[in-house]
Amino acid sequence: MTTKGVLDELIDLLALERIEADLFRGRSQDLGWGQVFGGQVIGQALSAATQTVPPDRHVHSLHSYFLRPGDASRPIVYEVDRIRDGKSFATRRVVGVQGGRPIFNMSASFQQDEPGFEHADPMPQGVRGPDDGLVTELELWRRHADKIPADFRSRALAERPIDVIPVDPVDSFRPEKKSPDHAVWLRASGVLPDNPALHRYLLAYCSDFSFMTTAMRPHGATWVDPAMQVASIDHIMWFHRPFRLDEGVLHCMHSPSASGARGLVLGSVFSRDGTLVASTAQEGLIRRRS
Repeated sequence: MTTKGVLDELIDLLALERIEADLFRGRSQDLGWGQVFGGQVIGQALSAATQTVPPDRHVHSLHSYFLRPGDASRPIVYEVDRIRDGKSFATRRVVGVQGGRPIFNMSASFQQDEPGFEHADPMPQGVRGPDDGLVTELELWRRHADKIPADFRSRALAERPIDVIPVDPVDSFRPEKKSPDHAVWLRASGVLPDNPALHRYLLAYCSDFSFMTTAMRPHGATWVDPAMQVASIDHIMWFHRPFRLDEGVLHCMHSPSASGARGLVLGSVFSRDGTLVASTAQEGLIRRRS
């Protein structure tokens, strides 16, 4: 499959099938480990919520919880509850259901565009750009193809709709202890339509990449280790300004704490010109099993 085909497939995955006015069904994507990728559920739930609000209202925040692991071989039904429609804000609750059981819950808030005060943190200085000699995560995987388990290898080495380009990568098979800071460039592998809502769905989808691994960097651990149990617990996003994912954005992440088999990671997303476009936060399970 060509890169363009892979990206088109992801766009279709996030579009959803509308069953009723507030009921949607989404196909699941199997990335190789049998469970549904958390970013897929976030992106699909945001798509479902967005399709129930007026087009002049745009998501500015979402708060989500992962309740149960999802089965990548089965579709997910998204039930949208229209909590409130005010003069300038709208609130939606979305529950992802699989096999009659809720696996995901999200609250999202939408707002009409309006002027106001402006300030923003700057992009960190000295960060190499995605075309400044950095290599994609896919290329890093291909360099270690012989170490990837056979049942996961074909999916791990397949073309991807979103290029993930780490600034300071960790060798997943021989990890060294590093600082609790991590930055990755995220860029769609082809040109996207001029649809701001789609760019937000896609950022929600790929914001889960490399998130919880940031909390494992100081401990020389990676999710590839079969002794590690790694899972997202919650995921929060705030959208500040427009952006284009096909131009690339930089997700700068920092883990201020790990305790109780949980890691906390905070993130800032910048466009190529250094504009802060979104903020992120996630707490996840990082448990080393005996």
